[in-house]
Amino acid sequence: MTDSRLVATPHGDARLVGDRSRHPVATLLLGHGAGGGVEAPDLEALASALPRHGVSVVRVEQPWRVAGGRLAPRPQVLDECFVAAADHLRVRTPLVVGGRSAGARSAARTARDLGASALVALAFPLHPPGRPERSRLAELEAVTLPTLVVQGERDSFGRPDEFPPDRDLAVVPGADHGFRVPRRGLVSADEAMAIIVEAVLEFVVRDVVGATAGRGGNRTPPRRVGPT
Repeated sequence: MTDSRLVATPHGDARLVGDRSRHPVATLLLGHGAGGGVEAPDLEALASALPRHGVSVVRVEQPWRVAGGRLAPRPQVLDECFVAAADHLRVRTPLVVGGRSAGARSAARTARDLGASALVALAFPLHPPGRPERSRLAELEAVTLPTLVVQGERDSFGRPDEFPPDRDLAVVPGADHGFRVPRRGLVSADEAMAIIVEAVLEFVVRDVVGATAGRGGNRTPPRRVGPT
């Protein structure tokens, strides 16, 4: 069951959209991108599937979207709103922060302040399209928590092979920045979403729930899921 409520931030009201598990073992807090909202297919897929497996999902709709705006504000404002919205949560499970695109960047920058146990970066915008010299890799490398990157094989903001080999990376075959896949590609749209859900669930269970339960003393090496 999905619930929604407005919460105050320094830059206007944000919206928390929650899909709770009846018996949660972790909570995943997700931010949306600069070009869309919490209804993005990958965020919807996670919110629909993960609660059945013990992971509550809360999506943060930024104030600029709640107010009907078309342009996202500067990163500092996004970060302040994400943190302020998260402060309204009351969770007793490990907190995993994440998001898609700009939301992934914001989660990476604020993960430590939020006391997160891990980071999930969906379609991380490693650089603007066609501008690899303007790398944002430093934002990911600054995160010392367990981190999963889920990237489309054809993402113009950063292909999987542009990430360092030590990254825990799941690849969606044929997918672009929005995880859209060709009609006659290797996987269907539903299969692409299933890959994302499976990768995130496995990561949370292995690196967050397992570690909390004392089974994560010896972490398995980072893995890449998808075509090689």
